[in-house]
Amino acid sequence: MTTFAGLDSATQRELDEIGARWGRDIQAHRDRVLALYRPYLEQASKEGVTATRNLAYGEDPRHRIDLFQPQGARAAPVVIFFHGGAFVRGAKEVDTQVYANVLYYFARAGCLGINAEYRLAPAIVHPQGAADVRAVVAWARANAAQHGGDPERIFLVGHSAGATHVATYACDPIARPPGGSGISGLVLLSGRLRVDARPDNPNAAGVRAYFGDDAACYEADSPVTHAARLDVPLLLAIAQYENPLLDIYGAEFLHRVAAARGRAPRFIQLPRHNHISMAAHFNTGEDDLGREILDFIATSRASVA
Repeated sequence: MTTFAGLDSATQRELDEIGARWGRDIQAHRDRVLALYRPYLEQASKEGVTATRNLAYGEDPRHRIDLFQPQGARAAPVVIFFHGGAFVRGAKEVDTQVYANVLYYFARAGCLGINAEYRLAPAIVHPQGAADVRAVVAWARANAAQHGGDPERIFLVGHSAGATHVATYACDPIARPPGGSGISGLVLLSGRLRVDARPDNPNAAGVRAYFGDDAACYEADSPVTHAARLDVPLLLAIAQYENPLLDIYGAEFLHRVAAARGRAPRFIQLPRHNHISMAAHFNTGEDDLGREILDFIATSRASVA
């Protein structure tokens, strides 16, 4: 097999071995994948991008964003990224490189990047994560122009639990503003789009902490239940090696959007990637997914597409 662009053969071999056994010890494999990507991200170019850290978009200590501004930005599309963490953990900076790498990639491609942090369970419960998404979007609409961004071209990108929150914001009437989401497109990466606390869900405790113990509420609280209401362009991506059922829930969400529209949105299964490398690989030599997202941004319009 060939290696991903920029990775040496030993790193690629270990990533392939991890992928084949990903679900056996997700936490240990997550840590190892981050360690494998770290040296590549440390060497990755950040030229031409000014990073401004810890701007406040609300009153809570976790209501903070990092801004990634490309040199000479003017009316640039705005990409807002929400990290994962099973609803109870995670941060906009896992270490010195992840998840800043995602926004460096998009800023280097000419987008104004926003790396968002949000409140965690059990301090908050559903749908307050989506309320934080709403607050970040409001901040971007009010402030993007002064940083070279176009407030009328905002794209939400969510990974894992972050994808749950942005999908809830964009689809569920309980969270979406009455006047519309104010975004031009939605990108879901390895998202938990159906709520469950099944025994085979390694993050069931996090689900219960955020969505509660009453499983009778899970259907109504699931983004997939409201997928047909999505009224902006969608790109959905899953990894070949996912946390249990996330690929299935992604396919279900895609199907419901497609059935409502009469045509399928963009869909990608990223070969040889796992749940964490899906985000960790941005701003390395490999950019298959990045180029797809950039094309999605360039060709999307605010109406359904």
